[in-house]
Amino acid sequence: MTRGRATNADPQTLAALARVSVAVVLGRWDDLERLRAEARAPGRAWREAVLQVSLFAGFPRTVEAFRILARAGGLGRPDADEVEPAADADPDGAAIFDTIYDKLAGEVRAELERYHPALARWIADHAYARVLTRPGLSLRDRELLSVACLAALDQPRQLASHARGARRAGASAADVEAVLDSVAEALGPERARRAREVCAEYALD
Repeated sequence: MTRGRATNADPQTLAALARVSVAVVLGRWDDLERLRAEARAPGRAWREAVLQVSLFAGFPRTVEAFRILARAGGLGRPDADEVEPAADADPDGAAIFDTIYDKLAGEVRAELERYHPALARWIADHAYARVLTRPGLSLRDRELLSVACLAALDQPRQLASHARGARRAGASAADVEAVLDSVAEALGPERARRAREVCAEYALD
């Protein structure tokens, strides 16, 4: 599996994926159902976005999201290369981690190890080597969706890291602003304001 096969989504598609991601993170199932009803033929990019939300909202909400989406018309059948072997972890995961954290990568790894070695391993082996390396979405788009999810969760420290990560993965300042604009209504005015302040400080230079 390699992330090189995915191309960046167009702005309209990315905005839709950001709204879907935030609806799942916040458990806004009516919004998710409405977004599915408005979509013509959601496919792989939607499946990848919902899978990625498990990193932010956990498995219970991800399972519920797939249940609701299936009831609302589904997301199509997975392609053959979406179904990974049980032991398949992509070695590019470490390179993605280095791209996102840049000069701070070693410090972040050490900090996670201090919290708990198992946590550091789970993040490296699952989040980076299994989820973020999957084909179907570019790393740029995955990081922009991470920005939307972390803004919804009101996690400023991680938001700053992934807003910078989005820029390092090829997103422009305008891309970061656009993804926040696309989910501002779902976030509400205060949460949206805080997210914009964090991104303005760390990723919009």
